[in-house]
Amino acid sequence: MPAAACDPLLILGGGLIGLSVAHQLARRGRAVTVLSRRRSEAAGFVAAGMLAPHAEGLSGPLLALGQASLGRIPAWVAQIEADSGLRCGLRACGIVVPFRSAAERDTYPTAAVGEALDRTRLEAEVPGIGPDFRAGLLFAQDGQIDNRRQLMRALERACVERGVAFEEGAEVLELLTDDPVPGATGRSHLRGVRLRGADGEERRLGCEQAVLACGAWSADLLPALPVHPVKGQMLSLQGPRQALQRVVFGPGTYLVPREDGLVVVGATSEAEAGFADGLTPRGQRQLEDNLAALLPAAAGWPPMERWWGFRPGTPDQSPLLGASPIEGLWLATGHYRNGVLLAAITAELLVPLLLGQNLPASARELLAAFRWDRPLPPPAASHPAAE
Repeated sequence: MPAAACDPLLILGGGLIGLSVAHQLARRGRAVTVLSRRRSEAAGFVAAGMLAPHAEGLSGPLLALGQASLGRIPAWVAQIEADSGLRCGLRACGIVVPFRSAAERDTYPTAAVGEALDRTRLEAEVPGIGPDFRAGLLFAQDGQIDNRRQLMRALERACVERGVAFEEGAEVLELLTDDPVPGATGRSHLRGVRLRGADGEERRLGCEQAVLACGAWSADLLPALPVHPVKGQMLSLQGPRQALQRVVFGPGTYLVPREDGLVVVGATSEAEAGFADGLTPRGQRQLEDNLAALLPAAAGWPPMERWWGFRPGTPDQSPLLGASPIEGLWLATGHYRNGVLLAAITAELLVPLLLGQNLPASARELLAAFRWDRPLPPPAASHPAAE
């Protein structure tokens, strides 16, 4: 049973996913407290903001989840903008995926829902694209959002305006549970968290419901979760304002042009790096070499910023959503490179459960594919391009 409405529900993690759930709960009148260790760690601040279930070639339940979320994003963004008074930078710009041959293009998993491009059409959509690319797919239904500069700020403001409480600098050290009741479900029950506050003091905070949205750090609190960090390095360039109209999702590198001419270039995918901080010469060289092959002119555009972050990976590159091994603890983690795309649907699926409401059969079926204890393949090499 959900905790009484007067007891704050805890969101463990102040990133995009945690804030999205907190905002929707607060819009429904639920008291919510967000515990956030460091804002700068949130993957929502480092991702490129592609909304690309088709351009990324997703398949199966993950494609269905991505498509469901893509359809909800305009209304979701409208709520955030209305509550915050700030723009989120949503752009239905379409995404081009270039290929070296028509045969490669035609075997892409989502080719049937894209518009096939020959070399002439590819050049028209992406002026100056590298000579090695002879064909492409245009996914006009995909797009982008300026998560780094606009969405995260707007979502934080929307949460504040709706009464969400924040405790910044709070590191959750342990989940506090009681023992399973004999003859019951066999699951322990959440009773609170042990945390270290910004003042360095440790204390216990009681709760009967919480959402684990700690991203790449989720398994630190619940080791049973198959979540691991996948480091990504990125950079941005200042291009001419109209140089690129479409996002370009190339092999190993993508280009995400903002309205003001800034172009986000990403991303390495370094599962072996763990939580190693910092940029590396190898990672930056990889980005620059791939950029020069994809759009040669862009190699001469002025560099603006370089950064890195950690995505929450899982063995099948799909999120963990819904119930956890602990009664009262709900999961919203493991989104890997699709956190921006999946934020809207994650909140829509979890909030009714947190409020003790029933989900429609279609939503239950969608959610079932992302149980934490589903059969998972052995860890595989990560996709070269990431969110």
